[in-house]
Amino acid sequence: MSAPTSTRVESDVNLFSDQTLNVHDDSVFGPLRESGAVVYLTEHDAYAITRYDEVKEAAGNPEVFSSAQVAFNPKMNEMLKGTSLVADPPNHGPLRAVLSEHLSPRSLRKLKVTIDEKGDALVKELFSRESFDGMKDLAVAFPVSIVLDLIGVQGDIRDKILGWGDAAFNLLGSENERMKAAFPAAGEMFHWTHEVMSGEHLAEGSIGKAVWAAAERGEIAHESFNALVHQILAAGMDTTVTTLGNVLVLFGQHPDQWEKLKADPSLASSALTEVLRLRTPAPVFGRLAREDIEIGGTVIPAGSQVALCYGSANMDPRHYENPETFDITRNAADHVSFGYGIHGCAGQGLARLEINAIINAMLKYVDVYSIGEVKNRLNNFTRPYESVEVKDITLV
Repeated sequence: MSAPTSTRVESDVNLFSDQTLNVHDDSVFGPLRESGAVVYLTEHDAYAITRYDEVKEAAGNPEVFSSAQVAFNPKMNEMLKGTSLVADPPNHGPLRAVLSEHLSPRSLRKLKVTIDEKGDALVKELFSRESFDGMKDLAVAFPVSIVLDLIGVQGDIRDKILGWGDAAFNLLGSENERMKAAFPAAGEMFHWTHEVMSGEHLAEGSIGKAVWAAAERGEIAHESFNALVHQILAAGMDTTVTTLGNVLVLFGQHPDQWEKLKADPSLASSALTEVLRLRTPAPVFGRLAREDIEIGGTVIPAGSQVALCYGSANMDPRHYENPETFDITRNAADHVSFGYGIHGCAGQGLARLEINAIINAMLKYVDVYSIGEVKNRLNNFTRPYESVEVKDITLV
């Protein structure tokens, strides 16, 4: 499978160790990226693509870099079959179309007023307190309520979804203890989405109900309905939760940038892209090399596990000047935090609506605030916080 060791740069970095997952900076990816555009990771028997141009080119080439191994273990890749996440052309198109139809800018436009109103009310209430937990009270509560309504999840099952999604992301890593511990919760989610849930369990007018109707019409297989709802529930909230936490932390720790945004609210969109670039919510995705390919002088052999390091690409000084600096005027719209190519995040439009609703409401009500204690929550695939203390609040 692997190229001769004399022709490649190697590293013993473990992408899913506690040490790696505990850092929210470039201390892991930086040395890899400067070692080479491609680095062989001995801990994973995988080739990490580390630099912006090379990552983007690979992400846009599904013929060579298949999504059949998006996870770093065979069990999860098997579980994901039937979803657009691991599908390659031509199977990818119909599955993605069902999602895109209901997550397109046109479809989401009618949700904007509701999302903005909910975001406004939540920010107004939370920032009127002396302090609050930015994760539990805002970053988790807001997108969870939006996405569960959108999918049409009803009843007591709503209380289990976030934990299920967190477990599903842990399954995308290598077979470490965190991944093994996540199997029971992820198994509950798989059982509910594949063996219990049907269209009648989902609310009228929801995306979930619409996917069921597509299956009933024969546009997709009924198995794909179950897999697609599973995919949305597993992946539809965690990256937004993570990014909302990063919005709070970065602006709280960089008051000069918050002052700059208050002075020119038209920078809100640019500010969000900079948060996404600097703190990539899901920094590594797996791929399978379908054929031998040379990148940066290193041959990645056919059949190899590949790690597309989006978090490293977003910090590549070859592409971004002073990448470690949080600068909301950068307008890093070409970041790869939502992936690139046919597998670019289908829910990114919804994520932007939700996050912008919170940013705009903060601009309306919040003069200054600071960040107290911040605790990380270790996850094999995302980089969330467990808690973020928001304090020293002064309203406009």
